[in-house]
Amino acid sequence: MFDKIKRLFTETAIYGFSTIIARLLNFLLVPFYTNILVPQEYGIVAYIFSLIAICGMLYGFGLEAAYFKFASNSDEKNAKQTFSTAYISIIVTSTLLSLIIIFSGKSILQLISLDEIYLQSIYSAAVTLAFDSFAIIPFAALRLQHRAKYFAIVKILNIVITILSNIYFLLIINYGVNGILLSSAIASVSTVILLLPVIIKELKFKLDSKLIEQLWKYGLPLIPAGIATVSLQIIDRPILKFLTDDATVGIYQANYRLGIFMMLVVQMFDFAWRPFYFSVSKDDNAKKIISRVMIYLLTGLVMVFLIITFFITDIVSVNILGKTLIHQNYWSGLPIVPIILLSYLIFGMSNIFSAGLYIEKKTHLVPIGSFIAAGIKIVLTIILVPKFGIMGAALATLIAYSTLAIAMFYLAQKVYPIKYEWLRIYKLIFVALVIFLLNIFFGQYASNQIILKIILILLFIPLMFLVRFFDEQEKNKLKKIFVV
Repeated sequence: MFDKIKRLFTETAIYGFSTIIARLLNFLLVPFYTNILVPQEYGIVAYIFSLIAICGMLYGFGLEAAYFKFASNSDEKNAKQTFSTAYISIIVTSTLLSLIIIFSGKSILQLISLDEIYLQSIYSAAVTLAFDSFAIIPFAALRLQHRAKYFAIVKILNIVITILSNIYFLLIINYGVNGILLSSAIASVSTVILLLPVIIKELKFKLDSKLIEQLWKYGLPLIPAGIATVSLQIIDRPILKFLTDDATVGIYQANYRLGIFMMLVVQMFDFAWRPFYFSVSKDDNAKKIISRVMIYLLTGLVMVFLIITFFITDIVSVNILGKTLIHQNYWSGLPIVPIILLSYLIFGMSNIFSAGLYIEKKTHLVPIGSFIAAGIKIVLTIILVPKFGIMGAALATLIAYSTLAIAMFYLAQKVYPIKYEWLRIYKLIFVALVIFLLNIFFGQYASNQIILKIILILLFIPLMFLVRFFDEQEKNKLKKIFVV
């Protein structure tokens, strides 16, 4: 069991390294944007990208998950046929959808309440959507073949190209919001070019009509769930735009993006997690493995939550060449950061819970939890934002993610019951809560709060031993790590 879990976390580390590098490079755009764009302009950028994210789920048609399912148990010949069938399907549908967007550009601008000066952004968004979808199956193939390094290199280069393009369009030719969207399109096209060796190797210009039916039958039910899942992350931006103004959206977006540190861990884990649970699903102890993965993932996420929550103010006030990491115009939104971090933590749990639904081919149940959670987020955002501003949007996000986790747990337990180690989870929550409260209490009196926070973070592992969180095998492994 430990060998297989070790493989999971080894691949997670590779995906994680690339994801961390890519996301951190991408995160550099946040201080870049906040120090160049006024909140109103950044709000428009956030609004357009939120719409791109929602449309992106429609472009994929759930075929990534379908490809994983049908290619994971195939020989090399059939795996190539599965790749080709899924890939050609996406090429055809995505091209048609993007052409519709391009030819309907002005009408779309009116629909989403933007001025005609952003027509170029609509064209760029259409290109980004098409080429991002062209990369879905090649990236999935790399993950299924455990070619994590290739995957990592392409992802990092994508962000490097994005950053260089942004520097050119914003600093050199002052192209503003349109320049940011054009940069995204250039990066998406470049990514597909970098993936051409994979595409050429795997692609066969021969379609299997029966396989097309199977792939779409598996993938289509996932579209509503995918849209709902993405909506959990970004639907609050469009709602904020219509309930408040572009500046509020910009402030919310900048501080929401500070949750990147938690999102990084969840995302890099999920890259390895989906192919992993399919590969161990036939093992006799598969359920025990999944339960143990939950413990280890949650422990890591709790530590990330404590560290970022304690030091977020220090992070954003870092001064680089006379500029703070996040411009002071955006600091009013800092109180939402712990709530966003906690939301991502709970989302990580829901990814574990939902594995049973995919293993048992009950993908038609996935949209239930996602739609309920997305519906709750929409309703609560509309109710809470007028009263509490961006804090209301953050609270709506937390409640929605919690709803999703509960729904995924309930539905998955019906078809693939797993005995999770709840006592250990309660112990973990207790230790985290104690450390969090100690920081609040002693922080009022500490002359050096940074030292206090470091001491409290270092108390995490000893307190975990004190409440008897670890079993004997884990204790021995920890002793090898920490004892010379």
